[in-house]
Amino acid sequence: MTERNRKQYAGSPAGPYDDIIGLPHPVSRKHPQMPRKDRAAQFAPFAALTGYEAAVRETERLTDDKIQLSEEEKAVLDQTLQTILRQPGPGVEITVTWFIPDTKKSGGSYRTAAGIIKKADAFEQCILLQDGTRIPMDDILEIRIQTHITD
Repeated sequence: MTERNRKQYAGSPAGPYDDIIGLPHPVSRKHPQMPRKDRAAQFAPFAALTGYEAAVRETERLTDDKIQLSEEEKAVLDQTLQTILRQPGPGVEITVTWFIPDTKKSGGSYRTAAGIIKKADAFEQCILLQDGTRIPMDDILEIRIQTHITD
């Protein structure tokens, strides 16, 4: 024990480690010291419920229910879609709102986009806009054909 340690512990009762308390810290020549960051990680809190926080965030995320259209609304929507499908070639500008089902839980969200139709496919039941947006016809809530007034 060094002189300084003897003075520090002079008033304390004898302990089982008095013979080694003042020895220098041993350093291995074979094994490098663990970085301080890794040593600290050993004492980090343990997450007993892995994925719990992600599950809570997912539960908190809100989704909308899909709106069920009345028969009249379906008829108007179908008439507008038929008008779009009869247009010669691409180029019709529309504004459309459609439902996007959520992949992780029930419900989904509504999205509105405006653009020029690249392709309206009656067989695949979808509308493809020039920007690459693919809209399933069965999920459309509202569609409007844009009309431009010129002088």
